[in-house]
Amino acid sequence: MILGLDPSLSSTGWGIIRAEGARISHVANGQIKTDPAAPMAARLAALQAGLAAVISQYRPDRAAAEEIFVNKNPQSTLKLAQARGAVLAACGVAGLNVNEHAARLVKKAVTGTGAAEKVQVAAMVKVLLPGVQIYGRDAADALAVAIADAHLAPRS
Repeated sequence: MILGLDPSLSSTGWGIIRAEGARISHVANGQIKTDPAAPMAARLAALQAGLAAVISQYRPDRAAAEEIFVNKNPQSTLKLAQARGAVLAACGVAGLNVNEHAARLVKKAVTGTGAAEKVQVAAMVKVLLPGVQIYGRDAADALAVAIADAHLAPRS
């Protein structure tokens, strides 16, 4: 099973798929939200604990996340990096390898074009995982990362 991650300080999306050869199927998805009024350390701890609970419940074989990108706003980039660090730490504690993929490659793997909009990505996730109920935009992005990883990561 592959755990896809869309880290964010306010709402980290996660999605788990099963990949058997070229076949993929949905296992679970969701979002870990933090309280914007809470101190940074508490928010990061909530992300790490929330993801640790997901990993403990579903026991994925590996994880995947988009490579970090530099935002025009340095504060936004810093917050994203901190959230990503908490998420990756949860994976590390659980012993999961984390594959990283460029956002354009994730979009291309799911939609066929690296310039796809978020709406297009979410629509294709629903096509690729028929009957899936997606629990938020961040969860859709996380499922896209997992799907891309199933196609892009070397087979073990």
